[in-house]
Parts: sequence; structure tokens; C-alpha cells
Amino acid sequence: MDGNGRWAQLRRRPRIFGHIKGARIAKKIITYCSDRKIPYLTLYAFSSENWLRPQGEVSFLMLLLRRYLKKETENLVKKNIRFEVVGDLNKLPADILSAIEHTKKRTAHCTGLTAIFAISYGSRQEITEAAKKIAQRVLDGELKVDEIEESTLHNELYTSQIPDPDLIIRTSGEQRISNFLMWQAAYAELYFSKTLWPDYKTSDLEIALEWFAQRERRFGAIQLESDDNELPIN
Repeated sequence: MDGNGRWAQLRRRPRIFGHIKGARIAKKIITYCSDRKIPYLTLYAFSSENWLRPQGEVSFLMLLLRRYLKKETENLVKKNIRFEVVGDLNKLPADILSAIEHTKKRTAHCTGLTAIFAISYGSRQEITEAAKKIAQRVLDGELKVDEIEESTLHNELYTSQIPDPDLIIRTSGEQRISNFLMWQAAYAELYFSKTLWPDYKTSDLEIALEWFAQRERRFGAIQLESDDNELPIN
């Protein structure tokens, strides 16, 4: 969800003004995905690198998160939306951790959309931590090196209980994934929108979904149109 700061600067407003508008857009997109019966939506809300931003901006982003959890928890329950979080949560303030746990518990029974907030999240960090855990299991004699498989690492990721993404959308014209779900995105379709996040509309998402529906996803294989295309064997 990129472009909040630039959106505000273009209007000669403080960056936090863009974050406020961006949070409203996020709520609309969550509601839209819920109404469309999309099973999973992950929002990159706060990256591990975002901690390096000016303290005032970081504090305001934490304030927005507090407000969202306080105001929207019961709305999530009413909409049958389950709330989850992925990331290095140890860096978050204690009151936010408590609010996250409260919202997760209140929505644990919900069976509609699972809305996942990636907070204090970085994919390189995630993979590094997973590798450390696997290495420790080897040192402890719980696991042999030749027993390590893709699933071994997958099970140590923050997202181990969440399906890999089918579609990743980045706004604001940037064409990179910026340390987001790099392992999980191995076969995801990547869609880049020039729209700054505070200007993003449900109609923009609809266009992305229509684009995705036209993609042929082969996962490294090929599809033979018919038996007539097979090479003759002598």
C-alpha cells in the first residue's frame, strides 16, 4: 500500500495526512474483499525498515494501528472477518500487542475473509529467523540435514498457517516487492498500479482482479492444447 507520503506532499500536507487517508482506503478494500468472498487478504501495513523512519511518523503509525484495533474489532466480527498478524511482533509496544491478541481472539471464530496485517514485517528477516530455527533443530538432534525440505522452512515462516498469495498488488508506480513475502510469492502474479494508495479505489482492485483472471498460471509446467500437438514417436 505505497504512496501515502507522496500523496500528502503533492497536496502540501504533512505525511501523516496521507497515512490517515491510506487507513481509510485500507478499510474500504478489506470490506470489498469480504463482500467479494475473497478468502485471504494481506496488507503490508508496516515493514521492518519502517522503524528507521522519523520517530514522530513511527509513533503516528502506531497510533493509527491502536485506533483501528479499538474501533474496528466489533465491525470485523459483524462482517465475519478473521484478523491475523504476521511479523516480528516483539518490537511492538505492549498495549498494541495486547490489542492485537484481543482482536485475534474476538474474530477467531469468523469464517469469512481472513484479513492479515503484515506489521514489523520483512521477508529477509523472516527467512533468516526460519533458518536459525532449523539450524537449532539440527544442533539439538531433532532434525537431520538431509531431512530438510521446502516444507521444513515453510513451517517456520510467520505465514505457515496461511496459503501463499496468488496475486500481489503494489501501488504508486514502483515495480518491486520491497522485501514482502519473497518466499511465498514464488508463483504469485505481480500487478503494479501507478495509483498512489490514498487514491486507490475498489474499481482499481476490480481491474487488477480481472487482469489476474486472464492470466494462465502454469507453475513451471506447460499445457498441451490437445493430443494432436504431441510429437510423433517412431
